[in-house]
Amino acid sequence: MGIHYDYKSKRGERAVLKQAKRESRLAARRAKRKNLGLDETSSESPMHDIQKPITLDDLTNPDNKK
Repeated sequence: MGIHYDYKSKRGERAVLKQAKRESRLAARRAKRKNLGLDETSSESPMHDIQKPITLDDLTNPDNKK
């Protein structure tokens, strides 16, 4: 009778753990969604000057951040 006795006696404990896991996943999704929204607005790079011709160095140089 040991297995069945333990199963029902720990039902509440399992429910609490399951709820905590569900809430942590929901919090992680909310944080990820919030971070994605902030990154899109802050990651906009300034446009290239229209009057200046685009050179190969402008396209390939990773250190040149304009």
